[in-house]
Amino acid sequence: MSLKNHTVVSEFMLSGFMNCPKLQIPLFVVFLVIYVITVVGNLGMIVLINIDPQLHTPMYFFLSNLSFIDFCYSSSVTPKTLENFLSPRKAISFTGCFMQMYVFIAMATTECILFALMAYDRYVAICNPLLYATIMTQKFCLKMVATAYAVGFLNSVIHTVFTSTLSFCRSNVIDHFFCESLPLLKLSCSNTRINEGIIFICAGLNMVGTLLIILSSYTYILSTILKIRSTEGRHKAFSTCASHLVAVVIFYGTMIFIYLRPSSSYSHVQDQVASVFYTVVIPMLNPLIYSLRNKEVKDTLRRVTGWKMFS
Repeated sequence: MSLKNHTVVSEFMLSGFMNCPKLQIPLFVVFLVIYVITVVGNLGMIVLINIDPQLHTPMYFFLSNLSFIDFCYSSSVTPKTLENFLSPRKAISFTGCFMQMYVFIAMATTECILFALMAYDRYVAICNPLLYATIMTQKFCLKMVATAYAVGFLNSVIHTVFTSTLSFCRSNVIDHFFCESLPLLKLSCSNTRINEGIIFICAGLNMVGTLLIILSSYTYILSTILKIRSTEGRHKAFSTCASHLVAVVIFYGTMIFIYLRPSSSYSHVQDQVASVFYTVVIPMLNPLIYSLRNKEVKDTLRRVTGWKMFS
């Protein structure tokens, strides 16, 4: 291999939030509080679902996997960010950078597919309730979730391999607070058109494809709910989908803003705000959204903890 194909960078510097030195400690406290809530919320959700037999259903099986994914991809970014808030050298090794990117992309891709699976689960439950137990078997759910993880890790391998083989011989300062594909491409002295095309195609297929499944599912769900004569029945049917809809809107809104817009409209400040939202805030919000709007989860939490506030 010729010398020009070898990287001359052994580590990267993460410049995110460096423009606000006086805010390093306050930001550290805010990120730490959010991360603690994220860990407690997501791991707590997994424990609750596993210890209560009433929650051993397909919907909660998908929800426990969503909590696991949120925990993983938040943990791939936030701890290093917390370390950098307190460190004068905001460095990350070459290997550590691409490991961070690999885990993040794998988990984010899997989460997109999982949201689509959860929408399909609600479609079957509301539109074909008599066939629900026949269709949504444990074996079928396991296969779907395993496929989601497989696609997620495959997509991440493609991104990581193509990006890691680029030459980084200009600067090692990433204009971001974690290792993400687009800021990394800006540092390369290689031709990155192929990489940009791969990111756009893979992100487009994943996000647009899963979003179409979600929209199709909810089109049928809405049609079925409107046919229910009872107001109470319509409210009950819609309440089973409300939490999922809120989580989908928040997640897809920020991801589409980052990955499916023209590169000419790239804005450092806007991208950092959006990235903080989907890497740090959304993993904290998901367990809160599903627990506070879900009667079964609140009942289980009340029985386990004895807290009257969840009754």
